[in-house]
Amino acid sequence: MPLSSSRPSAPADTLGDAALAERRTTRSSRRSGIVRVAAAVLGIALAGGLAACSNDPVASQYRNGDNKGYIGSDGMRVEEIKPADRTKPVSFGGTLESGKTFDSSSVAGDVTVVNFWYAACGPCRVEAKDLESVWQKFDGKNVSFVGVNTYDQAGTATAFNDKYGITYPSIIDVNTGDAKLAFAEVTSIQATPTTLVLDKQGRVAARVIGPIGSASILETLVQDALDEKA
Repeated sequence: MPLSSSRPSAPADTLGDAALAERRTTRSSRRSGIVRVAAAVLGIALAGGLAACSNDPVASQYRNGDNKGYIGSDGMRVEEIKPADRTKPVSFGGTLESGKTFDSSSVAGDVTVVNFWYAACGPCRVEAKDLESVWQKFDGKNVSFVGVNTYDQAGTATAFNDKYGITYPSIIDVNTGDAKLAFAEVTSIQATPTTLVLDKQGRVAARVIGPIGSASILETLVQDALDEKA
């Protein structure tokens, strides 16, 4: 969620300085770039994703700008939080769709991606393949993924996973709301979907409010968290 300029061309020496500055761009510049291009990437990614979901009435509602079937935000936003500005680690858990119990202590030391979703959410359906793609890329590399389903019972969540090829687990949070409440103490979870990246200490390091827009955006956020010293 490119502009042309009418300003005159800069002198040759100024252009040389600009090129040098560009070559010296640091990782913080890359992070700023994530935010600047997010809206454009989102439009491209949703166009492709929604085309693939053309027979899905809920995805079609989302494509047509109808807010039925999902909790909207004011637009997709990507935010990275500097280590010094992060809040306390989040401890959370609950019952998975498989019936097993999940506790965040089981992924301690990993970079963890937490995605808040539910099955009737149009953008949740659109972003599903990108979430799975990032999970597959980082599986076995000290990265964990867990969903938090805020609305459905286990059978509905399992059917969604089967249809969209999701292989990471989800907490069924509709009965207690405990997982969402644990995160609400440190960050707002008002829009669905919302995706959080937790650092190795379990603190919120980045958040995407709305659909992730592109696998590459989430990959960059995860890699940045992995590159940090614990």
